[in-house]
Amino acid sequence: MTSSQRAVMAALALLLPGLAMASPRVPHAASARPSAIDAVRRANRSATREPGPAGYVEAAQIYPWSEGARFRLYAAPGQVSDIALQAGEALVSVAAGDTLRWIIGDTTSGSGSGQRTHILVKPAGAGLVTNLLIATDRRIYHVDLISTAATAMTGIAWTYPGDGLILLRTSGGSPPVAVPPVEALNFNYRISGDHPAWRPVRAFDDGRQLYIEFPPRLAAGEAPPLFMIGIGGRAELVNYRQRGHYYVVDRLVDRAELRLGEHRQQVVRIERTRIGGRR
Repeated sequence: MTSSQRAVMAALALLLPGLAMASPRVPHAASARPSAIDAVRRANRSATREPGPAGYVEAAQIYPWSEGARFRLYAAPGQVSDIALQAGEALVSVAAGDTLRWIIGDTTSGSGSGQRTHILVKPAGAGLVTNLLIATDRRIYHVDLISTAATAMTGIAWTYPGDGLILLRTSGGSPPVAVPPVEALNFNYRISGDHPAWRPVRAFDDGRQLYIEFPPRLAAGEAPPLFMIGIGGRAELVNYRQRGHYYVVDRLVDRAELRLGEHRQQVVRIERTRIGGRR
């Protein structure tokens, strides 16, 4: 600002005392409310799915797919890791945050209705972090890529709600369970607590019954009993039946717990939520 401009502004300030305080302030990105940034961080942490021992089939980690979840894949330089899509799923596009230090490609296996698309990733070095967004004709995948010095996951794939519904409808010799189409189901359930090998991968309901899905390799000897948590936190056994790696409860439950063990009891909580996280 020149000296003449400063003189004009000073004169105007004398005539209009509020002028000096009326200058517009342009918000800066760094001035974003801390609470909003914290909310983003909390949401990202809550949505992140890490590989776990119960999810491995041979060397591949099988995640339960969930809308909006972030799935971790650990890679290493000199090794290719595989991201396998669902059979018959058509790839639309792939976008990576860092395309300079990560090599991203794709290929297919199988044929006909059994053809599968594979996204292949390889980092240029260790200590790299980026994200991958995979769009298909059925869904969106969010994958977090992290490179280590020498340890790489062979690959990741997913199980899908519709797969389990087919099992529930057929039930392999047991009376079939009438389950509506996946689009009619409510998946607004939060699973928290301990992380045993039998920890459920998801819970959902059809408006009448509650379904709890466990890892596919749930052993009969480690199937935990289910308790409904009532008013005042009182636990009551609830009737359910097991169909494969599913529990089917013939009622809706707001809060429930799976408990196993005596001296060091493992507890997993299931809570029905509303959109926005409120019950």
